[in-house]
Amino acid sequence: MDVRIILVEPKNDENIGAVARVVKNFGFSDLCLVNPTAIGTKAFHVASHAHDVLTAAKVMGSVDEAIANSAVIVGSTARHGISVNEHLRMPYLSPRDLKTKVEGKDGVVSLLFGREDTGLLNEELIRCDLVVYIPTSTIYSVMNLSHAVAILLYELSAVDSTPIGLQLATVENKERLFMHLKTVLEDIGYKEHKKGKTLIMLRRILGRAELTAREVQTLRGVLRKVEWNLKQVENQDVKVQSRDEE
Repeated sequence: MDVRIILVEPKNDENIGAVARVVKNFGFSDLCLVNPTAIGTKAFHVASHAHDVLTAAKVMGSVDEAIANSAVIVGSTARHGISVNEHLRMPYLSPRDLKTKVEGKDGVVSLLFGREDTGLLNEELIRCDLVVYIPTSTIYSVMNLSHAVAILLYELSAVDSTPIGLQLATVENKERLFMHLKTVLEDIGYKEHKKGKTLIMLRRILGRAELTAREVQTLRGVLRKVEWNLKQVENQDVKVQSRDEE
């Protein structure tokens, strides 16, 4: 398992330096920054002996670019859902639950951390297979960015990567599956006002399933069979209509 830490539009270069230090503390190195603030001397000062991680950090122009080739995309949120209707944040995992989910798996696990003030946007959470919430005191629940990163990496650093794991599907293959699902929902006349929430729920269900490349291929085969049958019914209806017109 490879862990990629992605900071989405971090606004404070000291936080970036602190995260770089945490990344090295727990033995990781893959740090990505999406549209970050300018990285100045404060960041390197806070990073301390993790200058190598900070210098090697990849600067990306979008979340899509940062999550490319990921097997699992994990979004962190400081606010969990309080009802099953809040599909973006429900169901959520604890950091320890996340460890159990990714333990022994091959591929890149991308951890997305949002902006210091607003966190991840809804359109960014939609892209996530899993959502993690760190339980904190109700008196003051919002954590410092580097502290949140530290908690997740502490849990994941203990993962035993020795066993041969399953080869999970890439984010690109899963996106093709989700687009295929969207097309089939449209083909069967699924209600438009329900389609968005249903697609998010399907993302969450399939994200928790940790699909392999073969499983994605099989699911798309099922969808293609559904499309073929729909086409047959449509052709049959056309033939019947033609006979009636005669």
